[in-house]
Amino acid sequence: MGMKGSPICADNSFTGKGKVRTTVRIVLFFAALLLLLALSMLLGPSGIGIPDMQSPSGNAILSLRFSRLLMGMMTGAALSASGVVFQALLRNPLAEPYVLGVSGGAGLGATLTILAGSGLLTTLGLPVVAFISAVLTLMVVYGIASQGSSGQPSVYSLILSGVIVSSICSSIVMFLVSTASVEGMHNVIWWMLGSLQPVTASQQLLSAGLIFAGLGGIWILSPQLNALALGREMAHYQGLRADFVIVIGLLFATLLAATAVSLSGMIGFVGLIVPHVMRALFGPDHRKLVPLAALGGGAFLVLCDAVARTLLAPIEIPVGVVTALAGGPFFLIILQRRMKQAWIA
Repeated sequence: MGMKGSPICADNSFTGKGKVRTTVRIVLFFAALLLLLALSMLLGPSGIGIPDMQSPSGNAILSLRFSRLLMGMMTGAALSASGVVFQALLRNPLAEPYVLGVSGGAGLGATLTILAGSGLLTTLGLPVVAFISAVLTLMVVYGIASQGSSGQPSVYSLILSGVIVSSICSSIVMFLVSTASVEGMHNVIWWMLGSLQPVTASQQLLSAGLIFAGLGGIWILSPQLNALALGREMAHYQGLRADFVIVIGLLFATLLAATAVSLSGMIGFVGLIVPHVMRALFGPDHRKLVPLAALGGGAFLVLCDAVARTLLAPIEIPVGVVTALAGGPFFLIILQRRMKQAWIA
């Protein structure tokens, strides 16, 4: 029995001091977020500065930067929140849409739509086709990983299956690109590398609606995600319908990842890096982690885009290349730590 007045937990996680620290971190996070977004509006190939608002070209440049900022916030938020869900449901820090093959499946569907034609199909059908393709890919990955495991695949088998299926999807995309016209080849390759170039207003509105719906659904599920973090059996004992929550969570996460892919192309590792950083800063409570990770993912992708367009100016680097350069070493560090903990037998 504890003495009266003694702290409940040594790390102050249940005391007022812990709450104050968390509040301070959140305030500093929002301040840094606003500063970063403002800086991204000032960065350009010619350096740091505000474009001349008196000239048509200056207004056009500022409008383009603002549009790219919105694209980055939507795409980064979707990828990061999707990564949070995959890591929570699979209980593994290496899980993210790119690794599990969801992004690869969405990319295959989006490639087919881009090469099929233009107009209404490409503008409004792209997110829908990408989502359907991503769901089918996730089903294939889960089916392959479930072979010989009594219907309960291990995280290791899921990640391996995801990598294999993603490679197959990439091979099919390469075949489609090699047989496409010059214009189609250019459009698909630039899209595959990842770009925050603004799309049509109708596609932006549709994508924003899907992303907000996905984020809202995940936030509603956040208490259930907290329970699942204790394990499926423990969640079941607490009265949670674990299988139902897992299916719904995977669908919401897939919707977010597919919408991000259809909007900005194949941008990897955002869903891996940002959830880890946000979890380390603000804790594992998904009621806070989901919205903060969404904001952090958007800010991270906006920062990567600013680096992409200024690092080798006037040459613009695809933003997917920048995120891959940042995420590759991050992935290896996590993998090395997990191997030391005997995660891989």
